[in-house]
Amino acid sequence: MNQYQKVIELVHSAKKIVFDSSLRADVRKIGNSDYVTAVDTAVSEYLKNGLKELYPDVGFMSEEDACVRCGEKRWILDPIDGTTNLVFDYHLSSVSLGLLWNGKVVFGVVYNPFTEETFSAELGKGAFLNGERIFVRNRAIADSLIEFGFGARRKNESEKTFETAREIFTDCLDIRHICSSALSVCYIAAGRLDGFLEKLLKPWDYAAASLILTEAGGVISDWEGRSLQFDEPSAVLAATRNSYGYLLKKVSSVGA
Repeated sequence: MNQYQKVIELVHSAKKIVFDSSLRADVRKIGNSDYVTAVDTAVSEYLKNGLKELYPDVGFMSEEDACVRCGEKRWILDPIDGTTNLVFDYHLSSVSLGLLWNGKVVFGVVYNPFTEETFSAELGKGAFLNGERIFVRNRAIADSLIEFGFGARRKNESEKTFETAREIFTDCLDIRHICSSALSVCYIAAGRLDGFLEKLLKPWDYAAASLILTEAGGVISDWEGRSLQFDEPSAVLAATRNSYGYLLKKVSSVGA
């Protein structure tokens, strides 16, 4: 992980922006169910500039900064994954940064500044939480916790999603909804959850966490079992190996 230590330190240094009370008070609602804050835009600009100094030849895309002809090697950033959680002081928000190289994520870091938890991975070198190696826990479905992202922006599509959630709820131990996709996937990697489902996410929502999960022994795909893409939105299914087949069967009938 030494190769990317300066990147991790840069991400950690964004904490001061996340905790800036004046930026957190600058909130704008988008539609009926989403927010953007001055924290989102400030973190995005801060990390964009910092990464350019460290890696001047690597492209950049984020939720706040669209990728235009940025090449096959680029950073993919969600400056605040869980903005609604940030607005409501829920303490489940993260800075999520992945490095995409020729279609594969080769490095990822997801940092929750409220808990001081840093999930990280480098391709082929394992997944870590605050420097300690982590692995998924392959529990039986009846003993599993499954996280759902219900998609607050798409409430008109929720009937089938909630029906699927009810079916899974009857088979698993319980369901969760923490509203941060990056943290949800990392929690599977750390053995805290066993599966995560959301019908539509953007690449910055899952890029970094996808590598962390696979390096911890988990599986991630779209709802038809195909590899995730990083140039367009996708349905996401993340799970332990024990849970993956069961969850894929449940969601494949729903469609992406």
